[in-house]
Amino acid sequence: MKLVGKIALVTGAGQGIGKGIAEVLADEGADIVINDIYADERCEVLADAIQKKGRRALVVAGDVSKRADVDRIFDAASDFGPIDVLVNNAGIETIIPFLELTDKQWEEVTEVNLKSQWMCAQTFCKRAIAEDREGSIVNIGSIQAARVLPGRTHYAPSKLAIEALTRNISAEMGYYGIRVNCVHPGLIDTPMIRWVLESPEILPGVVGQISLGRPGQPLEVGKAVAFLASDDASYITGQSIYVDGGWVGK
Repeated sequence: MKLVGKIALVTGAGQGIGKGIAEVLADEGADIVINDIYADERCEVLADAIQKKGRRALVVAGDVSKRADVDRIFDAASDFGPIDVLVNNAGIETIIPFLELTDKQWEEVTEVNLKSQWMCAQTFCKRAIAEDREGSIVNIGSIQAARVLPGRTHYAPSKLAIEALTRNISAEMGYYGIRVNCVHPGLIDTPMIRWVLESPEILPGVVGQISLGRPGQPLEVGKAVAFLASDDASYITGQSIYVDGGWVGK
């Protein structure tokens, strides 16, 4: 197990990719702080499943696009001890034609998808440096950092910007032994894109662009995150990798 003795905070862990990441990190030995905007039944079910694996689990609700909530989440997480791994997974997606996009819609997506990652990473790094600890951050982007899909002129830039955020944080934090990397998931079987997977008109065209010819699973993203978070990736920082079945390369 790659993460025995580590404590990981996963934002947006209530469902989908975040849930899969939390499960894999627990399988690799980490105790998990589960964050989502609401501490609902999904989070409690996940916490119970993690505890059954023999790991500790703590649910902390909070909106990671709000500075006060970010501070509160990290304060609550400290009950477990110092956070070793931060996974910036929380995100939202809406599909809105370019000419109909409003200021509010742009700001909502940008604040959750990008601003939250900056604030959580900054908080993580400040605390790690103050305590003279190393650590690992894995930011979650999207295939849309490299692929153009209709109605995402607000969403896609927020995800592509995560690459620049990752590189720049890694350059400044490497001195302190804090590694920062990014994972871009492709078509992953989650509630967020269930409408694609259930559409006989849309799904064949999308899958036809993927070299492996199938959607991915949240656990497959989780395995890439676990690798980057672990000492197996001790000389990897500032990188972005695509877990997309070969969609970008085809």
